[in-house]
Amino acid sequence: MRHLFSPVIRRRIIGGVAAALLGATGAAGLTVPAAAQPAGAVADTPTAGSAPGDPLALTPPMGFNNWNSTHCRAEFNETMVKDIADIFVTKGLKEAGYQYVNLDDCWALPQRDADGKLVPDPVRFPNGIKAVADYVHSKGLKFGIYTSAGTKTCNSAGFPGALGHERSDAQQFADWGVDYLKYDNCNNQGVDAKQRYLAMRDALRATGRPIVYSICEWGQNKPWEWAGDMGQLWRTTGDISDSWGSMLSIAKQNLPLAPYAGPGRWNDPDMLEVGNGGMTPTEYRSHFSLWSIMAAPLLIGSDLRKATPETYEILGNREVIAVDQDRLGKQGAVLSSGGGGWVIVKELAGGDRAVALFNETDRPRHIATTAEAIGLPKADGYQLRDLWQHRSYNTAGEVAATVPAHGTALYRVSADRRWAAHPPAVELGTDAAALTEAGNTAEVTTTVTGLGRTPARRVSVRLTGPDGWRVEAASPTDADALATGRKLTTRWRVTAPAATPVGAYELKVSAAYRSPQGTRATAELPTPVHVVVAPPSGTSYASDLPWLSAVNGWGPVEKDTSVGENAAGDGHPITIGGTVHAKGLGVHAPSEVTYYTGGRCTRFTAQVGVDDEEEAAGTVAFEVWADGEKVASTGTLTNADPATAVTADLGDATTVRLVTTDAGDGITSDHGDWADAAFSC
Repeated sequence: MRHLFSPVIRRRIIGGVAAALLGATGAAGLTVPAAAQPAGAVADTPTAGSAPGDPLALTPPMGFNNWNSTHCRAEFNETMVKDIADIFVTKGLKEAGYQYVNLDDCWALPQRDADGKLVPDPVRFPNGIKAVADYVHSKGLKFGIYTSAGTKTCNSAGFPGALGHERSDAQQFADWGVDYLKYDNCNNQGVDAKQRYLAMRDALRATGRPIVYSICEWGQNKPWEWAGDMGQLWRTTGDISDSWGSMLSIAKQNLPLAPYAGPGRWNDPDMLEVGNGGMTPTEYRSHFSLWSIMAAPLLIGSDLRKATPETYEILGNREVIAVDQDRLGKQGAVLSSGGGGWVIVKELAGGDRAVALFNETDRPRHIATTAEAIGLPKADGYQLRDLWQHRSYNTAGEVAATVPAHGTALYRVSADRRWAAHPPAVELGTDAAALTEAGNTAEVTTTVTGLGRTPARRVSVRLTGPDGWRVEAASPTDADALATGRKLTTRWRVTAPAATPVGAYELKVSAAYRSPQGTRATAELPTPVHVVVAPPSGTSYASDLPWLSAVNGWGPVEKDTSVGENAAGDGHPITIGGTVHAKGLGVHAPSEVTYYTGGRCTRFTAQVGVDDEEEAAGTVAFEVWADGEKVASTGTLTNADPATAVTADLGDATTVRLVTTDAGDGITSDHGDWADAAFSC
């Protein structure tokens, strides 16, 4: 959950082993779309006690938790919880596999009663917790609740925690009909983690009620090594936030832990942010794809009463859910990850493989593997099922895609003898993200590559841009046939109107072709083009210039303030070693901010360090990259250090990246400042 507590605890957010960077709508008739293949079966909760060996959470739990969308605001109440239960049924989420409707912090009063019992907040829950649980159960769903393995919960208001009250609280939960307990890690008084979580496990078992036990220990004491004997899932990281940088960092921490996951034993990289508004639809699809291939719990963190049709489409994709819920229970493992292009493979029951081709970079990237490399037997051909497009193709063995920036292609691959019934797969490609100044012409190259066991015939390709843009082909746009490995390469001239504002725009590559049997097939690839303007002559502060892209580990990159909290604009004056700086960038590791310099800037300068607003735990390092070459860097800096001067010669670089890392020791309060950051042009 996103806690409103002290920075020293909150900054476990991205947690100990982070890699360096790297509506409701209420609209009538809005339903979760059905897919060609149903989701995997969700295990029923047993009626016996939850002793070792009992089948609790044989697939990762799926459901809802309110924290990411409501925190402790007034809209978190009995009405909301009942509304979510209704939406699960009416919008098809229950049928898709979502079961649990879970409360997070702030459901109780700050004080226990005279008998030491927990008291539900009568304003939020006027009919009590059992009445809400009964309502959820009446919908054929299950009910969850929250507390902490400490004297108080994580909210700054300090609601009662369960430390020293485990037996009494567990019995209250059982009496209320609780099916799922999230047990947090705040105010734990230094009591050994295993002891604290073991005490609640034993208390839950003593009730005789099967309750899924979610150990929210933030990965501080490597719970994946010991928590499988206590609960069904354990947090491997600190808290997620609704940003690309946070999601990416957390995924990178969770991916290496695949060997520890299995039926009833799940690595938990925290709740879903899909639909909360801080990421693009492409990024949310990557978020959902990664959590699914990692066999992570799928707990919706957005207010479904306000969700858009696109949010429902992502959360309700049954083919992707089936990957998460596969009964074999394996977490996907990283096959390769070079240069920001990831291949993640998950073995499925029956022998198929799920393959995620994930692009963490800010430009399209070719990512590929083979049927042999992912562990499938040798065959004449293979079926390639695109789980987002809901289309099947045949392939000679290559599993490849040019994946959009921050995107994920997710496939189910099988050695199916019926592969020839499907049209051949093709890969659409484009060169790196184009940079163009308004009124100038940029060249873009596209490719269509045959991947099928059978040839693609009568192939044609198009490139389209925003209204008013001129797009002209400068070489052939069609081919009679593309056998395996053959390419159609086309050069295009793209011109943005002279008055086009600076920013990112989308071109779309599309191809149409036919299978040998005459079946028509299509493919599409969005590709970005950035309209840019070089910095003016003289010296310009970085915070006064538009950036090409900005990725931050916590909250947004801030201009002329520290990064502050998770919301935009909540920072403070940039302060390093007691000195306040009026200009600069506030970031949180891991972070990258990229600028277009167009070969016109010779030097970059800054004063860098850890912002004074954070405690002594913060450690960061700063790097400057010009066109892919590191041209300046610092050692490890803490908030005990004064600002360090950075000077970088940029040569004739087209782009410059300002990178902030965790200095190799994980993320704890890693607020970095690029104070007085400036380009000389």
